[in-house]
Amino acid sequence: MVQIIFSGEYTKALDQDWHPAHFSCWQCDESLSGQRYVLKDDHPFCVKCYLQAFGNSCVSCGQVIGIDSKDLSYKENHWHENCFSCYKCQAPLLEKPFGCKGDKVYCGNCYEQSYAARCDGCQDPFKPGSKKLEYKGHQWHERCFCCCTCKDTIGTKSFIPRDNSIYCLSCYEDTFATRCVKCNKSITTGGVTYRNDPWHRECFTCSECARPLAGQRFTSREDRPYCSECFGQLFAKRCAACSHAITGIGGTRFISFEERYWHNDCFICGSCNGSLVGRGFIADGSDVLCPECAKQKLL
Repeated sequence: MVQIIFSGEYTKALDQDWHPAHFSCWQCDESLSGQRYVLKDDHPFCVKCYLQAFGNSCVSCGQVIGIDSKDLSYKENHWHENCFSCYKCQAPLLEKPFGCKGDKVYCGNCYEQSYAARCDGCQDPFKPGSKKLEYKGHQWHERCFCCCTCKDTIGTKSFIPRDNSIYCLSCYEDTFATRCVKCNKSITTGGVTYRNDPWHRECFTCSECARPLAGQRFTSREDRPYCSECFGQLFAKRCAACSHAITGIGGTRFISFEERYWHNDCFICGSCNGSLVGRGFIADGSDVLCPECAKQKLL
């Protein structure tokens, strides 16, 4: 209710004029005329009621932070200015970097020593703002994330883990990759296995003409691979009829008699040209004859 002030004594507060008895604490109703007060949500409170209702307790000393003291806060915790110091070494923390654990604050050095995560490489703590690389529960400074063999910094480049160690691609290939039996270099993609030995596809070639053999027909002699042409020219028996090599590649069958050899298709009678495969025959010098032709020749 608004009343007209007739008395010459009145209190001016909150841009309004008040009877002295009416300007009172919102909580306890005590007169605030001539007294210090605190405004909260547009309502005046005496200092005592304000601190009881809204004052923050210092987490360090446990005392209420008065209206004349600076209230420092961090994550819902409050301190007197003089109480805001490192829990471990008591160094003042005002305007200095600090770390927090529970309701306790620490200077940068003490926090790092007690709680900061440490690098799996150098065991030093990670400083605030420093870059941290993580892999399968382990963590490193960027400079410490190195190949275990050459010690070069890997950083964000590709790497290969093995037995709790980290390798750059080059060192991993040198140490663990399968090596070609011909050039002794690592095989990184594809490859050919011959007699349980690994080869690069480009290294698996004919021992005579160096023609690539991967995916091609080939044969071997004394554990050395040869293309069919070279093998035929170097080692194959020659057909007594056509003089071409009998390689045996592709399942080709042949006939042998008294250190002479024929392709199946070439083993024919020297007179009538009939096939002698599976039939009896008679040798006549360099020729072979079917029994009928041999008989006629004798008559």
